[in-house]
Amino acid sequence: MVVISGKGGTGKTVITANFAVLAQNKVIADCDVDAADLHLLTKPNIEERHEFKSSRVARIESELCKKCGKCSAVCRFNAINGNFSVDSIACEGCTVCSLICPEKAIKMEEESSGEWFISKTRYGTMVHARLGAAKENSGKLVTVVRKAAKEIGEREGADYCIIDGPPGIGCPVIASLAGVDFALIVTEPTLSGLHDLIRVAHLARQQRVKISVCINKYDINLENTEKIKEFCSQSDIDIAGEIPFEKKIVESLVRARPFLEHNESTEASRRIKKMWVKIQDVLHEV
Repeated sequence: MVVISGKGGTGKTVITANFAVLAQNKVIADCDVDAADLHLLTKPNIEERHEFKSSRVARIESELCKKCGKCSAVCRFNAINGNFSVDSIACEGCTVCSLICPEKAIKMEEESSGEWFISKTRYGTMVHARLGAAKENSGKLVTVVRKAAKEIGEREGADYCIIDGPPGIGCPVIASLAGVDFALIVTEPTLSGLHDLIRVAHLARQQRVKISVCINKYDINLENTEKIKEFCSQSDIDIAGEIPFEKKIVESLVRARPFLEHNESTEASRRIKKMWVKIQDVLHEV
């Protein structure tokens, strides 16, 4: 299963971390590779570190370059500066400069775009990653993380793979949704929360993924909560849970610990547990 959200800041990672506390015999994966933060709550001990290469950058071999200027003339990203060297951040790897160079002095080289890790946590094995600043192909890195988590889960005989997905509706979200059995969409009772819930629910259904909705902090705006419920009812989407706002959740984040580890008897904790039981029933059906 994957936990996603139409927008950032809805509490998706908090919900995922607490599912990791509740679930037995599982593998955890953080596929929010652009801004990974599940590790802040799970405190993983890294056992394996792997380099992720996906983008290509032009490199000019100075001994071959005649400085004719044809490469800089065709580079629409202004990545080739006046001394005929390449700005690796500006370069988009389109290869046009290497094709037009009469001296074949420009080579396209694979560049490291980030890292991915296999770690141990007190909740089980975790696969996570870090995409480099200004690097691309986050969707491919998500696929790498998911593949590794699946292989580990099969090897360990895990019952669940709990994925913390990225927010939004872009490539990494599509990669997170591909082939999963179930997606929990975490939203919040704001106008932007409802707007982005509608978009990501449409995307998940295009992917033919069974979905449910969690309304986090539902009691901060009951009017918008009713609007979300109305949309879910009209769209035949099940509401898996409604989690109230509690200061103790904020306090647990300050301590960098999943909420359920220290708050077993609050209303929010009871509702999170109830939601997990409901999701388990759904997962056993799909």
